[in-house]
Amino acid sequence: MELGLTIPLQRQLRYQAPPPYGTEADRRFCWDIHVITLRGRASLLAVHCHSRYAFVLFDLPARAWADLPGVFFTGLRRSFSAAGLTGQTIESYLDRAGACVLTRTHGRREVAFLNRAWDDVLALDYCMDESSTEQPLLDHAVNRKPSRCVGFDGLAPAAERLAISLEVRT
Repeated sequence: MELGLTIPLQRQLRYQAPPPYGTEADRRFCWDIHVITLRGRASLLAVHCHSRYAFVLFDLPARAWADLPGVFFTGLRRSFSAAGLTGQTIESYLDRAGACVLTRTHGRREVAFLNRAWDDVLALDYCMDESSTEQPLLDHAVNRKPSRCVGFDGLAPAAERLAISLEVRT
């Protein structure tokens, strides 16, 4: 699985040189991740490149940023679980996705859709729970809003598109 780091996230992590470009052709196994400010706190926004499914991890402490893959996978599992996916479906997806590789973001279109997801997060921030890192209500609201994405034509909720993406076997 490739995690594409935005330039602001690379700066926050103090990368001396940008990570390599990704090589994964199947965007179902690619995510772009970004540091955003929510209510004055550094938070993680992760967006699935294929479906535009997004999840937020609010107010991450410094030690969490140091273990970005671990934090991402914990957040992914919890977000998928809160979205109603079974443990078997989640683990099957992660098995098919393979080992985690940190890369540059996956393209201009993907980043444009990440920015749209960020706009939705900001517009729906009334769903936030400041007492929790995971944001299942915010994730739900963002992923139920009809949107566009790289992997599908037209408008539809990202949650529906993610479910379709996870059904496809490789």
